[in-house]
Amino acid sequence: MTLFLTSSLLLAALLLFIPITMLAVECAAALLPLRSPQLDPDAPVPKVAVLIPAHNEALGITATLATLQPQMRKGDQLIVIADNCSDDTAKLSRQAGAKVLERHNLKQRGKGYALDYGRRAIQDPSPDVVVVIDADCRVAPNTIAQASHLAYNSQRPVQVTNLLYPPSRPTLKDQLSSFAFMVHTFVRPNGLSRLGLPFNLHGTGMVFPWSVFRRVPLASGNIVEDMQLSLDLAILGHFPLFCRAGQVTGLLPEQSTVAVGQRTRWEHGHLRTLLSQSPKLLKAAWRQKQAKLVALTLDLCVPPLSLLVLLWLLPTGLALPWGFFQGQWWPALILGGEGLLLLLSVLAIWAKFGREQLPLKTLLAVPFYVLWKVPIYFSFLLRPQRAWVRTGRE
Repeated sequence: MTLFLTSSLLLAALLLFIPITMLAVECAAALLPLRSPQLDPDAPVPKVAVLIPAHNEALGITATLATLQPQMRKGDQLIVIADNCSDDTAKLSRQAGAKVLERHNLKQRGKGYALDYGRRAIQDPSPDVVVVIDADCRVAPNTIAQASHLAYNSQRPVQVTNLLYPPSRPTLKDQLSSFAFMVHTFVRPNGLSRLGLPFNLHGTGMVFPWSVFRRVPLASGNIVEDMQLSLDLAILGHFPLFCRAGQVTGLLPEQSTVAVGQRTRWEHGHLRTLLSQSPKLLKAAWRQKQAKLVALTLDLCVPPLSLLVLLWLLPTGLALPWGFFQGQWWPALILGGEGLLLLLSVLAIWAKFGREQLPLKTLLAVPFYVLWKVPIYFSFLLRPQRAWVRTGRE
């Protein structure tokens, strides 16, 4: 029994070493100085098609289009795919000057299907680049120009900075959710990009050369279609670049039930994709002799930050009394070192990127944030979410 439990704890520590070390490397690389590339004023201006998949987005679609219209040039295409809408999304989009495609297919629901429908409707002459923006985002000035030039000149997919801010009356949970989202969508891809390694796209603020976009599979049906798209692109050899200068922003849901639904879809989708796609990625890495695919697999193995903390707490809570009563301290020492590495990584990122919007006393509430998300992870074991569900709007 002693040998079995000690070996089990050592195995848990070994498995946790992979995601914790990968996260620490990504965070450390994100702290390195970086010069943002400047636009060449003499470079050719790429023709752009902006696709906005929208399902019942009447509350916010006008404001989103208002941030895009000033960035469009003559000959660019601004297309809203009103996907299975039962509100005024299509009408308001037309009034705001966008071309509107109305799609009705209740059996095939989700952003991937909407984008596939929009791609087939892009008019000739074909654009040089395609930009994908969520209907509830706000696009910062000059983002389209910065990202489209980078995608066109490199002929690689591009992801701009994507941030979610807390609502007007934020709770501690909202502030921590915003920080965790920033680690996922800014810190980690920023660090991987500086190391020359691939990362996952984020669903909005994605820019593709037309030569890539017209061939990549879109209608996957995956509830985290952006992650599936990233993996499909990587296997085809299309590794993304990170455009820190461009930015799209949104707001976290204020209602608790809406927030839980959003996190459930994201995190169940991440876990299902991790389990189903990691073998496929490793097989492709072996077949292509491509180390970048191994790095992408390791990045995929980093679970959401709160889940990683929870996975560390469980064996550590057993290893400490086991060492005290049985004298078997190796599991506790290894797990303690991993916990210290995780803590230092989070504190370094907070000090560099999160200090202004997240007071240190709020960061101390992480254990309560982890407890709030336990039911989400427990439900994954009993009834994982498989169908796409739109996040409610307020």
